[in-house]
Amino acid sequence: MNKIHIGVIGASQCDEKLKKIAERIGELIAENGWVLISGGMGGVMEYASKGAKNKKGLVVGIIPSDRKEDGNPYIDVKIVTGLNEARNQIIVLSSDFLIAIGGSYGTLSEIAFGLKRKKPILGINTWNIEGITPVRTPEEAIKKIKEKILK
Repeated sequence: MNKIHIGVIGASQCDEKLKKIAERIGELIAENGWVLISGGMGGVMEYASKGAKNKKGLVVGIIPSDRKEDGNPYIDVKIVTGLNEARNQIIVLSSDFLIAIGGSYGTLSEIAFGLKRKKPILGINTWNIEGITPVRTPEEAIKKIKEKILK
């Protein structure tokens, strides 16, 4: 079976609380042997990537620019797109599950793409939209993913 791909989407700039949540999500994704996919930049994306790297996980960054040197320092596989926000569709299509942490309109676009593609979406402190399963903690998000995998 292929590895599970978890897309972590969220704020490109965030407070300490969201940074801690994102980092813990990354750690848990890696501990489960799953692949972390994100937009590869700062904020939630960077801290989730950092958490996964701390646990020796595989981190894929879908970079919005056309510059190979862009992206956070925790990425193992960097996909340079030159697509700006249009790269959000690639993140969604490449992910089996999405975890939204905080976020603004960029995150909202990823959520919309995910809903359209019927991807399971879990949300921590993010948009309150039908189709998103709200969770309070990173551990609860991972538990819900495991439940869906076992179905």
